[in-house]
Amino acid sequence: MQRKNIVVIGSSGHGRVVADILSLMPGYRVTGFIDAFREKGTVCFGDLTVLGGEQDLPELMAAHQITGGIVGIGDNWVRSQVVAKIQAIVPSFEFINAIHPSAVISNTANIGHGNIIAANAVINTNTVIGNHCIVNTAASIDHDSHMDNYASVAPRVVTGGNVTIGAYTAVSIGAVVKHGISIGEQSIVGAGAVVLKPVPPFSIWYGVPARNMGERKAGDKYL
Repeated sequence: MQRKNIVVIGSSGHGRVVADILSLMPGYRVTGFIDAFREKGTVCFGDLTVLGGEQDLPELMAAHQITGGIVGIGDNWVRSQVVAKIQAIVPSFEFINAIHPSAVISNTANIGHGNIIAANAVINTNTVIGNHCIVNTAASIDHDSHMDNYASVAPRVVTGGNVTIGAYTAVSIGAVVKHGISIGEQSIVGAGAVVLKPVPPFSIWYGVPARNMGERKAGDKYL
């Protein structure tokens, strides 16, 4: 099988996890990292270095025969901004999925592009994952659920079936979401929360059972 040369945008801890996942996927060869905030040549993961920033992509793609890659940035809003920047600089950039070989994904699930599905994640029957989402380590999304673009679920999040997670929403580590619950866009569900009621958009929920602890604006920091 001929492997595609790709890059990971973002060289932080999350970016290195993404590079590790991609190293286990036979169809890809990670050429290096793109990171405007680190010096070119910085070693980040094994022998992989920072090749340059987003503005260098046209030259780098030509020099290394790079076809595309994935944005390995954990913050949902920042990830969306970087995707938009890349699309403006290189419209032909192919956003790929990073799927760990231990992940269990139903044949009836629908997975978009630019997604990160980490080790031991489970995506069950008829679930839809949008674009540029994160399903982190050992998270489980049950049947007939839906994650909108740029949403994320942290390690060991568990949802029941027919759950909707809105765009840019982050469900934090170890949270549990009851069957049939809708979580609105741009919301935050705190670590260890147990969500038994619908979560409105642009809200922050914590606790057992989870309750509304405040409001937030698009792009507010949460990591």
